[in-house]
Amino acid sequence: MTTARRIAVVSAGLSNPSSTRLLADRMVSATVAQLAEQGIEAEADVFELRDYAHDITNNLLTGFAPPALESMINTVVSADAVIAVTPIFSTSYSGLFKSFIDVLDPDALTGKPVLIGANAGTARHSLAIDYAIRPLFAYLHAEPVSTGVFAASSDWGASGDQVAPLGERIDRGARELAEAIVRKQPAASSDPFDPANYLGEGRSFGHLLGGLAGE
Repeated sequence: MTTARRIAVVSAGLSNPSSTRLLADRMVSATVAQLAEQGIEAEADVFELRDYAHDITNNLLTGFAPPALESMINTVVSADAVIAVTPIFSTSYSGLFKSFIDVLDPDALTGKPVLIGANAGTARHSLAIDYAIRPLFAYLHAEPVSTGVFAASSDWGASGDQVAPLGERIDRGARELAEAIVRKQPAASSDPFDPANYLGEGRSFGHLLGGLAGE
């Protein structure tokens, strides 16, 4: 019996509804469909970072993740793959998206397949995926797939890119992520209360407290 694969979806949109979430939903649907074609069942957990904004701030200030954020982080870092989508502000990822990355242990996403998505008002920001977001995941030792999915406002209407339509870009990225998931062994289920899941392997609250104390 094939183990169902788990995909964690992180959307950093600020409005409700948001084009960021719309893009994330289409990316995960395409990935699940690609896996289904290979006879692999997949489940997705979708997280809106705006729902955790206060908890993320508290984590940055205190060093401790409130329970809801702790549970979300554990789900993300224990998933078989991550789909991460952010709006582009000032030619880069949003502050909320970066703050979430900052509360993760630097090794938490090591070797994790990632499909990157971004959206902005204009196609002029399409390179932000490669010059800003991809290096962020490289720093985390994650394994982003080659295709990043960028959507400008025009991509949601009839005036979108006709040479490489958004749907084709989503399908290409989803296919690459599905292939990366297939190549890896399914992630083992983990204890949501194990500090190693969000503090890093071999670390404990003692390490965290020692770090806060300057030891």
